[in-house]
Amino acid sequence: MMTANEIALWMQSQLEREECLYQEDVVDFLVKNAQESFLKENADGNLVLTPLVLNAFRKLNANTVVWVRPDLYWRFRVAEDEDGREARG
Repeated sequence: MMTANEIALWMQSQLEREECLYQEDVVDFLVKNAQESFLKENADGNLVLTPLVLNAFRKLNANTVVWVRPDLYWRFRVAEDEDGREARG
């Protein structure tokens, strides 16, 4: 059994290697590794990460990573990004 922190560290390493990290890829990783307890179903019926994982991930990169909501991925912050955790693209 993995911990939320271990998953967050994996996510961070993937992000550093690929420069962006799609939520779908994290969900696939967790399913393939029998870690469904870290997933929940959202209002649209899609599997998403639990707050436990998201909070652990945020602690690793609160000021350096942003979430791109339209495309459902994380990437490193750039100078053009507004304050906050979400970015436009």
